[in-house]
Amino acid sequence: MSALDPASTARSRRIVALHPAIRDDIGDLTTRRPLPGPGIDQLDPFLFLNHHGPQVYPAGNRGLPFGPHPHRGFETVTFILEGSLAHADSADHQSVIHAGGVQWMTAGSGIVHAEISPSEFLREGGPLEILQLWINLPARLKMSEPRYTGLQRAAIPTIALAGGGELNLIAGECEGQRGPVESLTDVFMSTLRLPAGASHTLSAPAGRQVFLYVVGGEIAVAGQAVKSRHLVELDRAGDAVELEASDDARLIFGHAEVIDEPVVSHGPFVMNTREEIAAAIDDYQAGRFGGLAQ
Repeated sequence: MSALDPASTARSRRIVALHPAIRDDIGDLTTRRPLPGPGIDQLDPFLFLNHHGPQVYPAGNRGLPFGPHPHRGFETVTFILEGSLAHADSADHQSVIHAGGVQWMTAGSGIVHAEISPSEFLREGGPLEILQLWINLPARLKMSEPRYTGLQRAAIPTIALAGGGELNLIAGECEGQRGPVESLTDVFMSTLRLPAGASHTLSAPAGRQVFLYVVGGEIAVAGQAVKSRHLVELDRAGDAVELEASDDARLIFGHAEVIDEPVVSHGPFVMNTREEIAAAIDDYQAGRFGGLAQ
C-alpha cells in the first residue's frame, strides 16, 4: 500500500453506503457502534467496531468495565487515542498501553482477557477515547494459537503525507515501510490525521474490503461528504480511495481480503457453524481457555 499521486490513473472507489455510529452506552462509558448497525451486519472480514468516548473521567473513578471474558475465532485491534488501557490474558501477556498506542490480539483457539483502566487512571482520571475493531479469521485459522502485541505510540511508524497530515502504520506496507504487526491474514491497518484542506489518494487494491471510519472531523470521500462517527462502505472495484479533509480529521483506514465464509456468532465467539459455537462454549466452561484472576 502506498500514498498515490492524485494525478495518477488509479480508479477511485465509490461510496456504497454511510453507516452512523449508534449510541449504546455501557454503564458510564460513552459508547457508539457503527458495526454492526441497522443497515449492515458485517463488512467481511470486519465484524464489529465500538467507539468509546471521548469523555473525561473524574479522579477516583471505576474505570473501564471489561473484566475477564473469553474470545475465540477472530482478532481484536484496540486503538487507544486518549487515556490508557491495561491488558492481561490467559496466555500470560500483560501490558499497559498509553495514548497513541495499539493492541492487536489473536483470540484464535481461545483466550480469556481483561481490558481495564490502570491504577493511575483510576486514581487521577483524565480524558479517554478508545476504539476496538474485531477482524474475522477464516476457518483454517480460527483455531490458531492465541497471541498478543501491545504497541506504544513510539513503536508505530509515522509516514508524512504529501498534502499534510500523517499516516500511522500498524500492519502492512506503505511507502517502503512495514508496520510492526504481522497479520495472519495480510490485513493492512493504519490511523490517519488530516488537517483541514488536506487531500490524498490512498491505495486500496481492487477486490479487497476497505475499512474506513471517521473518528472525528469531516472529510469527503470521492467527493461525497462524510461526517464524524460514520463508517464508510465502499465498492470493491476501484484501487484507490480519494480523501479530502473539510476540517481537522482523524480516521481509521485499513483493507483486507474478503473471507466469504459463513459467520455464526454468539457473544464473544465467532465461528462458521452452530456446532462450533457449542464447542467453544463447552471448552470455555470446562476451563480449556485457561484462567485469569479477577
